Amino acid sequence: MRSYVDEGVVEEVRARGGAVYAISSEPQTLADRAQAGWKLDFPCVGDPHHEIAAVCRERGWLDLVVNERLEFPRSRAPAGNAWAPTHPKGYFQPGVLAVHADGRVLYRWRSIPTRRNAGGAIRRPLAGHVAREVEHRLAESGATGDAPLDESPPMDAQGIWWPLFVVLLVANGWFLRPRGFSSPARIPFAAVRLAAFVGAWVAAFVWLPMPLAALGLVGWLVFILPRIRWVQREFQSIVPPNPETTGG
Repeated sequence: MRSYVDEGVVEEVRARGGAVYAISSEPQTLADRAQAGWKLDFPCVGDPHHEIAAVCRERGWLDLVVNERLEFPRSRAPAGNAWAPTHPKGYFQPGVLAVHADGRVLYRWRSIPTRRNAGGAIRRPLAGHVAREVEHRLAESGATGDAPLDESPPMDAQGIWWPLFVVLLVANGWFLRPRGFSSPARIPFAAVRLAAFVGAWVAAFVWLPMPLAALGLVGWLVFILPRIRWVQREFQSIVPPNPETTGG
């Protein structure tokens, strides 16, 4: 969302008499916190009961994917943390929707959670691309229908190899359990931990008796593999008909 501010898209929309809103599936208190933390100059609206998302679906504008497994996102917050995510009806995947005052859909995109986009955690349409698509739709003379779902927009990030992503989650949890990142800035720290962890095991096999080092590694694998299987279920990734598809 920050890129829409940095690239001037929000100002451009306002100059044309429009408005920009961010809709969150969390309560308003957390939406307000996100607005302040990300320094957004447009409203962030909490929609924990998916009422706004339901209106968009009923009007045929945009049908967001909803994830209902919540243990993993909640695991990032310490016990009793007032800002722990709640999502009483699950959390909806990201989407972008631009609607004209007359009700025409000018642009729409929705995230489909796959292992290529880390279960929907990364990869969003470039703000400039969205702005150009809206502008093109507005410039079409006599356009009356809705814009089709954008299924292959240029994205703000490359995909990440799923096994590497899971290993980084484990590293972020100090190799005891997969733990989500509170911000992208934490990913390099997890990578450093991973390198140190691998180095420690190499040293163990060099300096300790081989059977003892192997027993330790097998014991850790037995401990961590059920937790890796758990986090893979939590992400609820969908296998698209075309692996290159990142939209509807």
